[in-house]
Amino acid sequence: MTDSTSVYRAVTLKEVAAAAGVSLITASRSLRTPEVVSVKTRQRVAAAVNLLGYTPNQAARALASSKSSIIGIIVPSVTNLVFTDVLRGVYDAIEGTDLQVQLGNSRYTPHKEERLLRVFAAQRPAGLIVAGKDQNPAARAILVQLGCPVVQVMDLADDPIDMSIGFDHTEGGRAATQHLLDQGYRRIGFLGARMDSRAQRRLDGYRQVLTNAGLDDARLVMTTPQPSSVLLGGQMLAEFLSRVPDADAVFCNNDDIAMGALFECQRRGISVPGQFGIMGFNDLEYADSIAPSLSTIRTPRYEMGRRAVEMIAAANAGQRPETATVDLGFELKARQSTARRGSRR
Repeated sequence: MTDSTSVYRAVTLKEVAAAAGVSLITASRSLRTPEVVSVKTRQRVAAAVNLLGYTPNQAARALASSKSSIIGIIVPSVTNLVFTDVLRGVYDAIEGTDLQVQLGNSRYTPHKEERLLRVFAAQRPAGLIVAGKDQNPAARAILVQLGCPVVQVMDLADDPIDMSIGFDHTEGGRAATQHLLDQGYRRIGFLGARMDSRAQRRLDGYRQVLTNAGLDDARLVMTTPQPSSVLLGGQMLAEFLSRVPDADAVFCNNDDIAMGALFECQRRGISVPGQFGIMGFNDLEYADSIAPSLSTIRTPRYEMGRRAVEMIAAANAGQRPETATVDLGFELKARQSTARRGSRR
């Protein structure tokens, strides 16, 4: 009868060697440098590994060398499609290599990010990928002292900890707002949820364009710290229209909010884009599939994840990029939800 309170004991490499009938050093070579071991020996060691359920001790391996094979990545959300695209790029980039990914979710909380960084630091990672450029002083200090390549993604850092790759969110906000102006809209609101530092920079771009056009109005801005969702987008637009009934367009800080706003317009019988324009941000997969299709800013999320791994691998090989900050840019996707209104005014 098994004692349910017993502590799990990891299988050792010595036990694998004994089960395979080889020496400890041969078992180690079979797993770390298989090309120097005969096929027959490798097969015996592999069979023992499978039988015993052996997994390499990454911490011990890191102590035996300068670094582990782990690339740590910390994102603020694992459910937000924006970050799942980044992760897809990361996982595709390590395919076929000896690198492994270890994922941390900071939940938009600085102290959780610090705690995760300390965990990763103890593992001597091959590199670390972190979302954003606005780490607090404690987190930044940990990253500086890691001694491995660090890539900040999703943003362009003027003073990167090591390397950064992303795009300019302020310019993205400017481009989205200018597009609405160019299409003939004038009472343009801003709907923003969560409002992390990247969303704040999009709002800054929005305000810059409307201020320059002489159309800035504080009543047109509605934000909330709540997490983004399609449902929230509809609720926000309903409240916004009750407050600013003469508004004729909104720039939403992401596509979830924009889609919710679009559905709310449809519920109210408001023609989009005839009576009202809607602009999103990120260009999620559904943006081009809904009716009317959603105008938005396309961001290179998959490319960021893939390139971040490549930058880490190159840095570890002594081939650091010529510039520490890589600007991948963005693309304005003008679709049906902001089609030109003509010369109504």
